[in-house]
Amino acid sequence: MCAGYGLELSGPNSDRSDRAGRLGAIPPGDTAHGRALLEAWVAERHGRARITGRNAHNLNPLIRVHDGERQLVLGWWWLHVGGEPAKFSAFNSRSDRLVSSWHAPFQHRALLPANWYLEKGVRFALPEGEQFGMAAVTSPAAENLDSYSLVTRGALGGAAEVHDRMPLVLPRELHDEWLDPARAGDAELVRAVIARSEEISRELRPIGPDSAPGSAPGRAPGSAPGSSTTRSSRPTDEQPTLF
Repeated sequence: MCAGYGLELSGPNSDRSDRAGRLGAIPPGDTAHGRALLEAWVAERHGRARITGRNAHNLNPLIRVHDGERQLVLGWWWLHVGGEPAKFSAFNSRSDRLVSSWHAPFQHRALLPANWYLEKGVRFALPEGEQFGMAAVTSPAAENLDSYSLVTRGALGGAAEVHDRMPLVLPRELHDEWLDPARAGDAELVRAVIARSEEISRELRPIGPDSAPGSAPGRAPGSAPGSSTTRSSRPTDEQPTLF
């Protein structure tokens, strides 16, 4: 399961270099409006996405397509059913159950921009701190909000040493297809995204124990030069909010 992830905005902008396609913000997070929304969210939430609960109405950034254009909006992290938070666990959804258990929300998909995710007190990130997009499925919530569930897949690489599941991280060449409302959510799409996400999934690596909210993540030995080496003395896993 994944019950915590985060976003940092200190990396290069999407139009600065030949590495922009990997390191830059995911559109429309690279626009003035998108950047402003993300900066406000990072300032308010310390760049840390948390599961939304009855008494914690925090919302997190998600990217969707509406009227043919990508939109960056804030959504409720716990899928809603009939306009209310599901009574069952609905913050994560397994990729191998999207067609059966999650068929309706699977037709309404989104991306969650992140630089790291948390599993059992350990942060995972790409080697150069690149921003990546995690797959999500959505459904309407009250007050014209989207609610979402983060999609998980079988863990690979270093992630498999911590948990048997990990977020479904999509390479950028798959983003448009995943977000396309005209693309049916079916078994073929599941097979495609699982196969084509394998390489980027294996690139995710542990960067050290989780640190306090708002602080830089710890880095394991051998990580990118210049990165933080701050470590938490008591790493703890995020716990799902109960309804």
